[in-house]
Amino acid sequence: MSTQSSQAQAWSPLRIAAYRNLWLALLAANIGTWMQTVGAQWLLVKTTDADTLVAAVQTASMLPILLFALPAGVLADAFDRRHLLISVQGFLAVVGVVLTVLTAIGHMGRRCC
Repeated sequence: MSTQSSQAQAWSPLRIAAYRNLWLALLAANIGTWMQTVGAQWLLVKTTDADTLVAAVQTASMLPILLFALPAGVLADAFDRRHLLISVQGFLAVVGVVLTVLTAIGHMGRRCC
């Protein structure tokens, strides 16, 4: 099999419109998640325990996946997956906007306790 033929086969799933749309939506969601993680880590770089806090950001971003994977599967089976996905992504977008606004007005750097 030639290299050109194997490259054509690698890109062939993107010819299907539903798969291509899902792939692009997932790519956009992942880029947003990566941007939020980098932004949170960047915000903590100048603190005293920066190495621990930057690592804690990555842990905090992956911990919900570990904790909520099984309950999310149950919800996906119990409700319409499309509406569930749209509502969860909408909630994540709202949280991202709120965090952005709080950071822009200077409230994220303050310690609450």
